[in-house]
Amino acid sequence: MLNRFAPLVPLALVTLLFGCAAHTPVAQQAQQQQVKNSVTAQSSVRYQDSLYQEEVATEKELANFADGKSYQLPVLADSILERGMSLIGTRYRFGGTSEAGFDCSGFIGYLFREEAGMNLPRSTREMINVDAPLVSRSKLEPGDLLFFATNGRRGRVSHAGIYLGDNQFIHSSSRRSGGVRIDSLGDSYWSKTFIEAKRALAMAPGATPIVTARK
Repeated sequence: MLNRFAPLVPLALVTLLFGCAAHTPVAQQAQQQQVKNSVTAQSSVRYQDSLYQEEVATEKELANFADGKSYQLPVLADSILERGMSLIGTRYRFGGTSEAGFDCSGFIGYLFREEAGMNLPRSTREMINVDAPLVSRSKLEPGDLLFFATNGRRGRVSHAGIYLGDNQFIHSSSRRSGGVRIDSLGDSYWSKTFIEAKRALAMAPGATPIVTARK
């Protein structure tokens, strides 16, 4: 599934280069993230160390969910991400929950409701507390929810997005940055403000592990 979306990510990024993210300095545009592999690698190591305990708990949660089998991404993630990609450029609207405009949690709630039949909490503060497996940054899968502290209060969630794959995520960012867009977790701003990730799709109605051959 990662390979399925990988060709779309560069195309989407090109369409977004003209948007100036409200949270991200101009010098840190998406185009530059592709040459920051070393920074991304160092960030990953830091998060693996700091989230060691959470990672152990996550493995247990995922094992319980999958009846002891290795968890595989539900097909639902495909439709969620496809729908999300089709909405790139949709304007940011505070309190927005429809294609007329979204805020960050409204965008996530819309996609999960329409494509997975899930009613997630309306606000990021409630969404981060959903009873879903906690996933360390090193084990992210497409469809996982990402939470950030962007308001200057360390550890207090204020923004959220959906992991797309290849260290990219899709979210409704801000008015200034053009609304729904793709950004990189390797960007120094998003790396510093990242709090945690959860696999909300594990709560989807009738969700079951899917065993697929990996190349």
